[in-house]
Amino acid sequence: MKKLLLGDEAIAQGALDAGLSGVYAYPGTPSTEITEYIQNSQLAKDRNVHRRWATNEKTAMEQALGMSYMGKRALVCMKHVGLNVAADPFVNSAITGANGGIVILVADDPSMHSSQDEQDTRFYGKFAMIPTFEPSNQQEAYDMMAVAYDYSEKMHLPVLMRVTTRMAHSRAVVNITETPREQNPLNYEAKASDWVLLPAFARKRNVVVTGQQSQLEQDAVESPFNKYIDGKDHSLGIITSGIAFNYLNECYPDGVPYPVLKVSQYPLPKELVRRMTAECDSVLIVEEGQPFIEEQVRGVMDGNAVIKGRLTGELPRTGELSPDELKQALGLPSGEEYEPCPDLASRPPQFCKGCGHRDVYTALNEVLKEYPNARVFGDIGCYTLGFLPPFKAIHSCVDMGASIGMAKGAADAGQWPAVAVIGDSTFTHSGMTGLLDAVNENSDIVVILSDNLTTAMTGGQDSAGTNKFEAICRGLGVSEDHLKVVTPLPKNMPEITKTIREEIEYHGTSVIIPRRECMNTLQRHLKQKKAAEAKKAAEQK
Repeated sequence: MKKLLLGDEAIAQGALDAGLSGVYAYPGTPSTEITEYIQNSQLAKDRNVHRRWATNEKTAMEQALGMSYMGKRALVCMKHVGLNVAADPFVNSAITGANGGIVILVADDPSMHSSQDEQDTRFYGKFAMIPTFEPSNQQEAYDMMAVAYDYSEKMHLPVLMRVTTRMAHSRAVVNITETPREQNPLNYEAKASDWVLLPAFARKRNVVVTGQQSQLEQDAVESPFNKYIDGKDHSLGIITSGIAFNYLNECYPDGVPYPVLKVSQYPLPKELVRRMTAECDSVLIVEEGQPFIEEQVRGVMDGNAVIKGRLTGELPRTGELSPDELKQALGLPSGEEYEPCPDLASRPPQFCKGCGHRDVYTALNEVLKEYPNARVFGDIGCYTLGFLPPFKAIHSCVDMGASIGMAKGAADAGQWPAVAVIGDSTFTHSGMTGLLDAVNENSDIVVILSDNLTTAMTGGQDSAGTNKFEAICRGLGVSEDHLKVVTPLPKNMPEITKTIREEIEYHGTSVIIPRRECMNTLQRHLKQKKAAEAKKAAEQK
């Protein structure tokens, strides 16, 4: 059967067809569509595959480990910075190992289209000493899932799969099976001594995992996803990985004249690398992301080949790789170029019309005119746009949940007023612990918990704390007298500004919750309601 699928959708379908029992994820571009595809899949519904969003990436990873412990196959999905959040259980999962197969899918974002940095997930795989897969096209992404789960269970290790934005969000025709594999049954083969990471047991497991590395490397050499393609001209060799392999083929439509080593399974197949560096005068490393392969090649190569790539300037050190950049590195003429349209108007990102965040920042700016030294610490979400004109309202945005901790730290330093602005889903993701610290010290900060009843920035997914925020704040110790809820509308501006001013003047920890549903989510809910009513009316006829 053939389907036209995004890279993300091919991964999701591949996981389902490989006998998936649960997907655990927190939404983040460019990985979001994997979980959404599984959520909407009839096969997933028929098989009762777990497919609810997790509160954050760490809890997602831990839940997937629990499913693996019971012998079933689990998938964890996140964007690259999400792996930082999940790093503790992720790295430790190499020591526990896997019972049922577990795949950790991480989508990197070169050029930072919607991210804070350009980190390369392959370094995490090397650091944790687990096998890593990197598909070069949608068909390979689909096929790799079954292989990854089988390999995870064979080696009793989790498997990391890394894709990039262009791979995740481009479409291609994919051949899929018409006979999906059945889910694993529950089993009780997980040994407590493997999963209880007391030092005495963890040391033994560490020896096992370290001892597996030679086997993992040999498997990479023999992997059908890693290919050494010989060429007539040995003046140059090319080592490439992931989607960069497609860019290379685009540069040479009649075939690459040089030897090519395509790497899609790690650890780096050193035997194949040594062959290329021994046979070729120079080697160009073509990879999307950081110079992961390039740095390793220099340490394992034989011969005197000159290594070229991102570190030597043939390819740019930052940003997404493109076929034109690769053509330049290869000395090929670039494609036809066109002058930019001179009359194209600039369209910087901005809040949607009717967005409640607009009214929050309008009120906040109005009040803070009275406090010239005020500092506002922002967070990850739509409301980060408050940094841009016309609001220019926030002074920092570092990572999920950082706003509250930074506001507290600033207050500790003597800053007043110190204001944190955080969204509903970001708060439950990683803001609650910062608020607990603030409450425990009665820090002189104001937390504006802007609740639009959804995870708006990534497409309107459910927010874990919806209808629970007052209870959460009370449970963390926020005083009832300084826990306020307002409705961000222009007509309520006097009330909102009064509330913000009063809480700034209160020298302790206070929380203000502006609550109004995201306009896009509201419109979608109204359409769904209308469609449901129309369907019901038709059935009654």
